[in-house]
Amino acid sequence: MGKIRAAVIGVGNCASALIQGTYYYRNADENEFVPGVSHVVVGGYHIGDIEWVAAFDVSKYKVGKDLAEAMFAPPNVTPRFADIPEKFGVIVSPGPVLDGVAPHMRERFAPIDKEVSLGDVVDVLKESRADVVINFLPVGSEKATRFYAQAALEAGVAFINGMPVFIASDKKEGWPQKFQEKGIPLTGDDVKGQLGATVLHRTLVRLMHMRGVKVEETYQLNIGGNTDFENMLVEERLKSKRISKTEAVTSILPYGKELEKEGKVRIGPSDYVPFLGNTKIAYFYIKGTAFGGFPVTIEAKLKVDDKSMFAGAMIDAIRGTKVALDRGIGGPLISVSAPFFKHPPVQAPSDEIALQWFEEFIQGKRER
Repeated sequence: MGKIRAAVIGVGNCASALIQGTYYYRNADENEFVPGVSHVVVGGYHIGDIEWVAAFDVSKYKVGKDLAEAMFAPPNVTPRFADIPEKFGVIVSPGPVLDGVAPHMRERFAPIDKEVSLGDVVDVLKESRADVVINFLPVGSEKATRFYAQAALEAGVAFINGMPVFIASDKKEGWPQKFQEKGIPLTGDDVKGQLGATVLHRTLVRLMHMRGVKVEETYQLNIGGNTDFENMLVEERLKSKRISKTEAVTSILPYGKELEKEGKVRIGPSDYVPFLGNTKIAYFYIKGTAFGGFPVTIEAKLKVDDKSMFAGAMIDAIRGTKVALDRGIGGPLISVSAPFFKHPPVQAPSDEIALQWFEEFIQGKRER
């Protein structure tokens, strides 16, 4: 099937885990079970068929460096877990800062003082001959995400939106239609971890609903020690993030929107604890009413390496998006987005059904 030429926007912890993952599983046996990905081969593409051809960042610690060096540069804390080449031969290109760096993060990110035009980014994407570009900008990068979405459109590159700005699921600005008209695949929004807080919360809520328990109130409180959590200390940057994570859970319930309106749901980042590093801890509380009006309460705690959780999902999303590209399918990819993103164009009734959609799409049984 050939290679998948991939570019990445934002060489942070997510990108580091993802890139390492494509090397960690490079020689995986397609007949064996591999933790973290649905299949070693998807649509004829092995995990090792993903190759990195371009990258963008705004930090002086990363711009101008080879990607193999930049992915471990500060303030990244993702540990090295894969054997990677000393050099990729891919130099990190500068991107526009726009709203990609919060004021309280400027010292940590050390953004370069350089103007970057849309044409500059389009040129890099075209010259690299990228098939897909993955957006891993910090939460709250609304303008910057739209900038790169436009660049992907003009460069003719499939866009995978891994963060919570609504592009694939947009209903106001026409992004799905723009990609549809140009015949370019669009996948997103806000990547969902392999076994992260959203997946576990959805599963617990669905279990209660399936067993006839009326969910009355619930919260999910997350803490972590990487720059993602430090960035999210500013509530103004969290609007889309809270919507994405909340709707991923409440969409399970036919009365989910009512719970939101009544203020009975609170989901999202809660605090930044530096010594946790890349560890994320999530606390869950779900209270419901069972038979005879008796209460039932679930409390749980999840502890994971934050960014490696996203890498497996993105590896599958990249390959599913390339399959769509090969088939000439443009616009939002419902079946690729549903299992791997918190705020997809269409929320599946359950994660099992979402994965079924993905399987059927890869087999050619679903159009998109």
